[in-house]
This record gives sequence, structure tokens and C-alpha cells, in this order.
Amino acid sequence: MTTTRGLRDLDRPITMLTAYDALTARIVDDAGIDVILVGDSMGNAVLGYEDTLPVTIEEATSHTAAVVRGAEEALVVADMPFLSVGVDDSETVRNAGRMLKEAGADAVKLESGPHTVDLTERLTQLGIPVMAHLGLTPQHVNQLGGYTRQGTTTEAAEEILSLARDHEEAGAFALVLEHVPANVAAEITAALDIPTIGIGAGPDCDGQVLVGTDVMGFGEELPPFAEQFGDVAGEMRAAVDAYREAVEDGEFPAAEHSHIEEGVDDLDPTE
Repeated sequence: MTTTRGLRDLDRPITMLTAYDALTARIVDDAGIDVILVGDSMGNAVLGYEDTLPVTIEEATSHTAAVVRGAEEALVVADMPFLSVGVDDSETVRNAGRMLKEAGADAVKLESGPHTVDLTERLTQLGIPVMAHLGLTPQHVNQLGGYTRQGTTTEAAEEILSLARDHEEAGAFALVLEHVPANVAAEITAALDIPTIGIGAGPDCDGQVLVGTDVMGFGEELPPFAEQFGDVAGEMRAAVDAYREAVEDGEFPAAEHSHIEEGVDDLDPTE
């Protein structure tokens, strides 16, 4: 079973994928993925929101618990939704603690910045493992002006590196680097002892993560750094079309899908 400490000992790249339900988690887990992230990407991936901001702590807890029920070997990391951390320290601890205590997650992920360094230290002191997240942080989309690449100047790259070191020192067990130049991610990876997991951050991170629905072919529009590895949505559409046609044509249910109970008298329609 994958653990937060065990990630450092892997002699190959770390694999991480998002999942939001028990069925998908079981498939991802059976495939040997190291880490399942119950991302707040559930907002636009499966809940029908336009972005991640509306996701509630209740939704995140429920979906995390479902993933935990479907996974046996993978490390399950719960993404903390917008405004569930950082507003009030005691509320942050309670919300993060719910993910472990109620949902059964192994760790939480924080979209990080200067404001989460002390939070990371406090949570880890309480026994809540923290995965930090720097670069593009989607919960700050309104502040950033879109899902734009980060760390594109020397000053910005140095700030990300400084924050990465601060979060490592605060106790984070891993760091997600999103949508930053590959050379910047490579330098940050070399500077840290904890593993980095990239998404749109080049090949030199210690691992990679993608949104599961993008990988499986459910995404309507892929980010520039993602890739579709299958067409599950197409297979589902084909299955649903075949079912509809079979019912409309009278081919389903067939004789083998029903049975006649001998000894049952004819029913009187007048009663």
C-alpha cells in the first residue's frame, strides 16, 4: 500500500490521477496508480459547475469517502475546496480533519501560497499529511485572470521556489507543480528533498498527475498540457445507443431475460 513516506522511495516516476467515485477509484487502483487525488476538479469534471469554486466541503467529503471505498492500494489525497482552509485556523483544522476522520483519506492537498506555510506546519503537527500545490492554482482563477502559465519570469520562478522550500520545511510530504515552465520545475525538483508531481510542468518532476476524465476521454476541451489516452465516453455512448435501439426494436428483453412462473393462475383484470 502506498504511503506518504513511501513516495520518496519509489525508483520510478510517481503516477497520480484524479477520481471522484468508488467505481472509477477501483479501476484506477487496479491499474496500479500510486496516488488518487479527489480533486476539486470534480466541480467542472462531474458536478456540472463552470469551475472549481462552488465545490463545498460536504461534496468533497462525500466524494472522498466514495473513492476510499473503491481504493485499496493507492494513497488517497483529498483536495481542500475553495474557502475551506485559510479563513479561520480552527475551521481549517476541522475541515482538513474531516477528510481523514470521516472520509478516510490518507492526506489533504492545499492550493498553496504564503498564507499556507503556517497552516501546513499546524496540520502536519496534528497528524494531517499535507501535499502542497504551487504554480497555477485554479482556485485563484479570478485573481490570476485565467488559467495562465505561472513562473514565466525570473522573479516569479524564484517566488515559487522559495514557497516550495518553505512548504517542505513546514512538513509537506510532496508538491504539485502546475502549468510552470519545464526548466523551472526541473530546478525546483532538484532543490527539494520531497517529491514533486507535475501537471503541465515538464518531464523532470518526480511524478505526473492528470485529471482522470481528461485521460479517459470525457473532457470536452483538453488543457494544452493534457492528453486523452482512451475514449471511454465514446464506448459509453455506443452502449447506451445499443440499449435504446434494442428496446425500441423489441429485441430487449429477450426470452433469456425473463421467466414464466408455472402454477400462477391467470389474473382477473376486473378485480
